[in-house]
Amino acid sequence: MGRWQIGFEYPYFLVLLLLLPVVWWIGFRSLAGLGKVRRGFALVFRSLVMLLIIAALAGVQWIWINDRLTVIYLLDQSDSIPVAKRQLMLKYAIENVKQHRRKDREDRAGLIIFGREASIEFPPIDDNLPGISAPESYLGKTDATNLESALKLAQASFPEDSARRVVILTDGNETLGTASSIAQGMADAGTGIDVVPIRLDASAEVMIEKIDVPGNVRQGQVVDAKVVLHRYLDSEGEGGEVEGRLVVNRRVGNKTKKLLDTDLTLDREVTVIPVPDKIEESAGFVYEAEFIPAKDKNGKLEDSISQNNRATAFSYARGKGKVMLIEDATRKGAYETLVESLRRSEIEVEVRDTSSLFTNLIELQAFDSIILAGVPRSTGENVDQIETFTDSQIEMMVQSTQQFGMGILMLGGPEGFGAGGWANTKLEEAMPVDFQIKNSKIEAVGALAMVMHASEIAQGNYWQKVIGKAALDVLGPMDYCGVIEYDALGDKWMWGGKNGMLKVGQNRAIMRSKIGQMTPGDMPAFDPAMRLALNSLLVTPASTKHMIVISDGDPSPTSAGVLNGFANAQIKVSTVAVGAHGPAGHNELKRIATTTGGNYYVASNPNALPKIFIREARRVARPLIYEPDGGVIPQITFRHEVLQGISEPLPSMRGFVLTQRKESPLVEVPLLSPKPTEPENASVVATWTYGLGRTAVFTSDAGARWIADWVDWPQYDQFFGQLVRWTMRPTADDGKYQIATNTRDGKVQVVVTALDQDDRFKNFLDMSARGVTPDLQSFPVSMRQVAPGRYVGEFDASAAGSYILSILPGPGQAPLTTGITVPFSDEYRIRQANFKLLEELANLKASGRTEGVISKPLEVSSMEENLKQDSYRAGLPPSKSLKDVWPWAVLIGSLLFFADVFVRRVALDVGAPLRWLALKISPPPAAADLERKSRLDRLRGEKSNVSGEIDRKNSTLQFEPESTESGTTTSVADAFSAGDRPRSTLSSEPKKAEAEPEGSNYTSRLLQAKRDARKKNES
Repeated sequence: MGRWQIGFEYPYFLVLLLLLPVVWWIGFRSLAGLGKVRRGFALVFRSLVMLLIIAALAGVQWIWINDRLTVIYLLDQSDSIPVAKRQLMLKYAIENVKQHRRKDREDRAGLIIFGREASIEFPPIDDNLPGISAPESYLGKTDATNLESALKLAQASFPEDSARRVVILTDGNETLGTASSIAQGMADAGTGIDVVPIRLDASAEVMIEKIDVPGNVRQGQVVDAKVVLHRYLDSEGEGGEVEGRLVVNRRVGNKTKKLLDTDLTLDREVTVIPVPDKIEESAGFVYEAEFIPAKDKNGKLEDSISQNNRATAFSYARGKGKVMLIEDATRKGAYETLVESLRRSEIEVEVRDTSSLFTNLIELQAFDSIILAGVPRSTGENVDQIETFTDSQIEMMVQSTQQFGMGILMLGGPEGFGAGGWANTKLEEAMPVDFQIKNSKIEAVGALAMVMHASEIAQGNYWQKVIGKAALDVLGPMDYCGVIEYDALGDKWMWGGKNGMLKVGQNRAIMRSKIGQMTPGDMPAFDPAMRLALNSLLVTPASTKHMIVISDGDPSPTSAGVLNGFANAQIKVSTVAVGAHGPAGHNELKRIATTTGGNYYVASNPNALPKIFIREARRVARPLIYEPDGGVIPQITFRHEVLQGISEPLPSMRGFVLTQRKESPLVEVPLLSPKPTEPENASVVATWTYGLGRTAVFTSDAGARWIADWVDWPQYDQFFGQLVRWTMRPTADDGKYQIATNTRDGKVQVVVTALDQDDRFKNFLDMSARGVTPDLQSFPVSMRQVAPGRYVGEFDASAAGSYILSILPGPGQAPLTTGITVPFSDEYRIRQANFKLLEELANLKASGRTEGVISKPLEVSSMEENLKQDSYRAGLPPSKSLKDVWPWAVLIGSLLFFADVFVRRVALDVGAPLRWLALKISPPPAAADLERKSRLDRLRGEKSNVSGEIDRKNSTLQFEPESTESGTTTSVADAFSAGDRPRSTLSSEPKKAEAEPEGSNYTSRLLQAKRDARKKNES
């Protein structure tokens, strides 16, 4: 199964081994004094130390060579592969493993599926693949083929202790990524690549290649749209006739006109159908073509892939200035006076209400400006009638202004600006004023309390969080908000302590977080929560107070006293019934709303809940409506374009909506109200430039309620005509800029030809462009000049849908707008298997050794033959597991170095162990042992006596003997016996010792002196 080897990471260091003989030669001579044995040990230790150090420098490694093989099968599950083929591919992988995997080697098998992304179905396991009928892991979108991601995932999934091979089952038509470079890297690393081709079987496939229409046309021009159809041909270049029906429509907003509906028989590879169309209005047009295949004799469609049977194209026709005026669906005709005035000023106006809004970004490009005529974000009195601007529609308006130069004009009214629920939206960011009042001197304060009891509906907690945040976003920074929930401790405020009502202002983020964390329980009774809310609202310093209750009506009823308290304080309570338990639940919620003067809603669809709460939360914004006694006369602060030719005094206004001027030098306020005294909140007309477009506000209405005196004002038409024209998209001579687009390989190429008034090329323009994807994401497009007057840009368009492009020829010039629609992914284009790529992958050599194998295309009929291909065959570089052991070499070498020093510095009696062993083996006789013991005892006694004499002598001072008169010498013993005091001085010169008899020593002389002294004492 495997074997061990030794390897070196830096083998060139092994040349140092040539120094070993030199070390021996030098050491043999320098260590001669140690003796043969010690010298031998020293040289051995020194050689081992040097050998281990050289091995460490060379990076010595243990290498485990393993014969195990891991095979991972990559299955293409993209939409270009028919379902039947996908099942056949899965069966092939399972059977191939079962037939060829070597159990004795513990071979492994894995399975990866891929489409737009790759996913592991089975990680490498040392067993056969489970017998499944369809992949079970989540793959995501299958509208693209990304073989590169599958190879990367396989590369990361291979274990390190086995040889590696991938078996790719695909048609080879990549729509994302590039597999070649990844495959080359895998082959260089020793991974084998086998390929099983998959090819399309259908012989009656039709695809609408495109609708060819000009991107920009003029009003009144006849457009010759061309529908290009492609009929599939098999690998032999043959294919039968395909019958069906072709339908072509032209759509403008929510209006659709049928241009063609005819039966077709496609008997050629490419068929072009002309569809003439006269453009009679300025708008953005979407052309849609669909081929509907006929059924064969067996009742089956002659076309297998439906995704490529549709195509769309975009064209834009510009005429005179055109604006869209949006009014409240519940108050149609309220702005008819303004509409007629604009038409008298030769501005084309299209009136829409909130029930028929725009649906896509292309639709808005037909308009130079949008007028929001006092319309609230959400309208309608009951659940079925509530209409609201979605976040995506608001985003479309803002994108059209910022990126494409369209203007926006907002008019006031009782439900405009902050009073209409537009606060904290993208639209507020685009306008020159904020819709929320941040000035504490302005008493535009409201208070909103909410009671949450909707946990029993499906995803109840989720919807309560959504509606709570939606209502909170409508409130201004000076408004108060509180939420009551019921949990194990009873009814309580989510913030604010006992009072529970806090200013939104700086608390907005914390409030949103708290709402996101709430988990309300099943409330047993309304009364405690209602009483808690009433007590707090009564002491909250707000001019408008409102309450919303959402429940299933199950809690016990509220007491009459509490409801009367709400009514007496003029605090309205609106109720929303969700999943109410029969008539009793409805009756109680209806009773609460009726008694307090609020609204009662029955929401059968949870998606309607945010609209209801946004509408009800708007009630607390009523203080933003400013209607001073006697009205006000606006004052002109400076002569802006919109006021050219307007004379003072202006007519009186009865009211307007309070706003907060943005703190930006780009904001201009040409018309201001003298009341209130805070000028930042008294704007009547405010303007600024936002991106490529312009936005403006007129905070009063257009005549019916607040400026009725303006209707008869002679300059009414001039004022509103100039205000609307200032916001409109700048016009340009589009005839001098020709724009063409082309889609290929998932990319869109944009070509702009620029000419001046004399039809000469315009060169070196600082041209720039930005695009917007179908999901409203903005992206830049780099434009470069490639020829005289010709500029080219390119961007990725892999996702299907409409792309809008705004091209700015240069600073200060009007933007050019065009669009292109990508009908479907390249995955659905009719193509045979890419055998060139598949052969290229199979021909890659693993570590430069053996190539892979490409088998016959997988078919039901060839399944048995395909399975003969052994994916577990030999020929791949074996797996090598490396483990660095040089640290151990350093450690052992260090220990042996000390052994070398020890042998050279310490002399050991190597014979002692042998003698000890000999005594153990043959001990001496007993008599001889006793005699030896006696002799040792005598020697110990003599040694002890001598040691005592030496100690006594050393303990006394050494004196020089004095000469007597008789010339004799007095011994030390005589001096002490006579009682003489010893002298403390020594002779200045030591006397020479007399010659000692041969064989005498210090010990014998000392013993003799002792005996002489004893004899003298006895006499």
